[in-house]
Amino acid sequence: MNRNETELFTPAVPESLGISSSAILRFIERIEREGINMHGFLVLRKGRIAAEGYWAPFSRDRMHRMYSISKSFVSLAIGLLVDEGKLRLEDRVAAFFEDKVPDHLHPYVAQTTVRDLLMMAGPHSAVSYSRQDRDFADTFFRKEPSHPPGSVFFYDTAGTVVLTTIVERISGVPFLTYMRDKLLDPVGFSKEAWCIRTPEGTSWGGSGVMCTLRDTAKLAYVCMNDGRWNGKQLISEAYIREATSKQIDNSLSGDIGYGYQIWCEEDRGFSFRGMGSQFAIVYPDRELVFACTSDTQMMGHIAPILIRNALREELLANLHDGPLPADDAARKALERKIDSLHIIPQQGGLTSSYAEKINGKWYRLHENPMNISRLRFTFEGDEGRWEYENESGLHRLDFGIGKQKEGTFPETKYFGERIGTAKGEGYTCLVSGAWVEEHKLNLLVYITDDYLGTAKMTFSFIDDKISVHMLKAAEWFLDEYSGFAGGVLA
Repeated sequence: MNRNETELFTPAVPESLGISSSAILRFIERIEREGINMHGFLVLRKGRIAAEGYWAPFSRDRMHRMYSISKSFVSLAIGLLVDEGKLRLEDRVAAFFEDKVPDHLHPYVAQTTVRDLLMMAGPHSAVSYSRQDRDFADTFFRKEPSHPPGSVFFYDTAGTVVLTTIVERISGVPFLTYMRDKLLDPVGFSKEAWCIRTPEGTSWGGSGVMCTLRDTAKLAYVCMNDGRWNGKQLISEAYIREATSKQIDNSLSGDIGYGYQIWCEEDRGFSFRGMGSQFAIVYPDRELVFACTSDTQMMGHIAPILIRNALREELLANLHDGPLPADDAARKALERKIDSLHIIPQQGGLTSSYAEKINGKWYRLHENPMNISRLRFTFEGDEGRWEYENESGLHRLDFGIGKQKEGTFPETKYFGERIGTAKGEGYTCLVSGAWVEEHKLNLLVYITDDYLGTAKMTFSFIDDKISVHMLKAAEWFLDEYSGFAGGVLA
């Protein structure tokens, strides 16, 4: 599978790689038709980019939160340490934490090895930390375990926190920095990539890596090639083969196996996976890497299924071993579609007689879970403004009507570069609105910062009364934007 250095990760006509442009176009159209909030996608075949696209305002060089894809990166860091002889998979993790283990460490925790944590076979049946904890790694050793390690699969991000801390304690630097000269720089991984930190200051390797989609695809490609890039062995073939193959059963959750912080796929494939549908799905036998970034948290477990189905039925089912005949019309149609990609705004009517009726008028709300005391809307052309007062003060959020408007979400207490420490400024966001009924306005808020999330809001106006319903899908923020409220004209 080795490719010429001048060609690796360069664009090619899809048909020359055995993929029809029309199949890729159908994939994109299906993603949008099914309401999947995808931010970017990349199809790599035989080392060349068959197609790559980004939904504006996302772009190729923009750092994107990878969530649990970060875990797969940590696994590669562990592999590099093993290659150097600085770590063994049989090492017991407690040996690296003399400053954290309690005097009476439970035997199950004491027996836990690096390999146990790599394959999500730790001793706990719940993540040991919460957002209130000041030391995530410490909680792993103090939580009462439920079963012997190395025995059953439980997806535990705290275990990855422990692995990341081990890497950083051995190397003395952040884990991405440790990987730089050995793996990241040789593949052209973004210099700007970084990782959100835990409260205690280590990299949050379970969830916090910020990098580009191409960065993720490059590491997936290295794994597809047994640790090689342009013929050079960057990480041992033995470790990569173990990491990307089944080490433990996880069929209770409907999966087909788990390696070392890497998921097993059908047809001898494997994948990196992150919350919100961050994916790098690899099929070595087909020389295919599919990678995408998204925010589908509001869709729950259905979005990953829809993406996989579209990948399997539109792309995998139409792969050919050899080149296909040129199809300039289909290729140009695909290029036009990719050039026009943008995040779809709230759908609905652009005008309503109620816009004039409520314009600029304050509504007072009864006691409610959001603690919003009053609110009003003002409209001008194809834009609007929502003003409201809650526990943190008087706020304003501008929105487009039938279009997205970029802005800043008006809460400054959410986390920034370190969990538990407020950013001190609002998250960047996209906000759109539309009239879903004559008397009912919906707002759609996409948080597009280092943290991703979605808020959906309905405001219903009847006579002098208002009803409000808010939903949110975001990890550890937007909590105060969920619930129901009623009120009247002030």
